Amino acid sequence: HPYTHQNKIMSPSSHLARPLRIGMIGAGTVGGGVYELIMNRLGGGNNSGSSTSKSSSPPTPIITKICVRDATKPRDFTIDASTQIVTDVQSILNDSDIDLVVEVAGGVTFAKDAVYASLKSGKSVVTANKALIAENLEEIVDMLNEQNKDTTKRSVKFGYEASVCGGIPIIHALQSSYTGDIINEVMGICNGTTNYMLGKMEDGVDYDEVLKEAQDLGFAEADPTADVEGHDVRAKIAILAKLAFGTTVPVETIPCMGITNVSVVDFAYAKSMGCTIKLIGTAVRQSKFGEHDGALSVYVSPKLVPNDHLLASATGCGNAVAVDSANLGTASYTGPGAGRYPTANSIVADVMRVANDTCPILPFPLESSDIEIDNDYASAFYIRISFRDGLGIVRSVGELAESQGVSIHSILQQPISDRLAADTVVTTEACKLSQVQALCALIEKEDYALGSPVLMPLISEY
Repeated sequence: HPYTHQNKIMSPSSHLARPLRIGMIGAGTVGGGVYELIMNRLGGGNNSGSSTSKSSSPPTPIITKICVRDATKPRDFTIDASTQIVTDVQSILNDSDIDLVVEVAGGVTFAKDAVYASLKSGKSVVTANKALIAENLEEIVDMLNEQNKDTTKRSVKFGYEASVCGGIPIIHALQSSYTGDIINEVMGICNGTTNYMLGKMEDGVDYDEVLKEAQDLGFAEADPTADVEGHDVRAKIAILAKLAFGTTVPVETIPCMGITNVSVVDFAYAKSMGCTIKLIGTAVRQSKFGEHDGALSVYVSPKLVPNDHLLASATGCGNAVAVDSANLGTASYTGPGAGRYPTANSIVADVMRVANDTCPILPFPLESSDIEIDNDYASAFYIRISFRDGLGIVRSVGELAESQGVSIHSILQQPISDRLAADTVVTTEACKLSQVQALCALIEKEDYALGSPVLMPLISEY
């Protein structure tokens, strides 16, 4: 195994009298990776909690308790004799010797109760739970502020690097690397399952077939809704928006389109436009009087991405985030978005930041209450219309577009092989989402239309 005592990192922290004692909630794929990294690679499994020197050194982390639903269930990692397996979370929450709680159980009910109770009892928390954070962001911040009022006590920290993009350190970058900068836009491919599926569809595999393949490989859940409908990305972009702009955007207000309406036909048109298709979470300041000085728009949608754009390079289950800012221009962060060790690596990084006292007291350092939120975002759009062939269709679409104030940029037409079931694509100049939605609703009512048009924003300028 790659994480053994032979390649353990030895540091002065190995000689500290008082280790950082951790209670871990959950012991699945990610939890197993966290345990192996902390107990084997960082030396936690060799720390008995008694030593005699270097009290100024950062403490060695050691997992003293793991809470699981079934203590008899076989695990795919070896548990040290110094670690106690418990089934009652109160055994961790009420243990005054435990300094930090690592939550890798998932969900937003049991996990929420455990995280809240941990913070209220003065224990720092590290979690990978994006849904919990996105849905309760303000409450978590308020709780931390309350806990840290008394500056004579040890501060309570909240680490959540693993909640967005698995192994990519995007949270830490946004917390610390843009202090003197102004962020204009964050765009992220934040879901490996859908990125894998879209890649296969680009190769010509139909949606239903690629979904089954992703489920068989373990990339997609039996109920894939959270992934394919974009809900997973929606929670993640809400977190990134708060970090980048200091504004809390309620998750339920974020427009969210998944990939269920995307087909291989769209990839054929995208290819002819020099583009690919990616499911992207976007948080962007719109331009009002100058560049990026207007309202904040946050949304999730499949998006046409030019092949030479930074985000086009994320393949397979990979993730990528592009941050556009005043000082840096566009910077990209790419890497594995999921998996045992990539995600565990981010959790352990947070654990060590708590141990070293470098984890920020404010998990969201930027706070702004004066930015307007307008999720009726402006973009150029791609609209694919399925139709029965006939006279006057292009004219009809043009007139309907004019009625909604939508300016057409181009019309694309693949050769028609079936006059009863054909497709054409219209791309627009920049306009509001609501305008395009109204246009699509009008087109759907026309006799020639075979259902609702498929619409996607497209990256036209970068």
